[in-house]
Amino acid sequence: MTGSDPKADLQVYLQDARDVLLWKLDGLTEYDIRRPLTPTGTNLLGLVKHLAGAEALYFGTAFDRPFVSTPLWFTGDAEPDADLWARADETREEITERYRRACAHADETIAALPLDAVGRVPGASGGITLHRTLTHMVAETQRHAGHADIVRELIDGAVGQRPDGLNVAPRDPDHHGRVERAAKEAGRDAS
Repeated sequence: MTGSDPKADLQVYLQDARDVLLWKLDGLTEYDIRRPLTPTGTNLLGLVKHLAGAEALYFGTAFDRPFVSTPLWFTGDAEPDADLWARADETREEITERYRRACAHADETIAALPLDAVGRVPGASGGITLHRTLTHMVAETQRHAGHADIVRELIDGAVGQRPDGLNVAPRDPDHHGRVERAAKEAGRDAS
């Protein structure tokens, strides 16, 4: 039986999700990384912007290690969902760089504190341990990486967790049609 380091394990999964999120922007135009492709406005750059704020809040502010940056979405009187999209004057470079810096700052917090260290998220009651914070951020980042995967597929068909697509089954040209036919058949049977 091999040993395990829970903090290191959680960091591996968090970093993996961070990397997935950023590669989803690769090779796309400014318009494509910003365009809302769901009724709620989900877009690739907005997901990165949102997670920059989440990293800064959960690993910075919550553990009294403020992240020094331009104002983030959870401060001031920003409009609702201001963190989930990029204004025309916000560049891809500044948002992705803010995300990278927020992640580096988070990694410093993770390295500096034990898993049982307790922080406080502004506006929440009670404390939160670093372990629970790491678990939350792995789930949060993986969730948004999944959103990014779907949005990227809608833009140009690129799918998967890696740019080489090796974690996705080979494409069957009739797969979509087969799934659609099964859905129609099941819908008729349920009527």
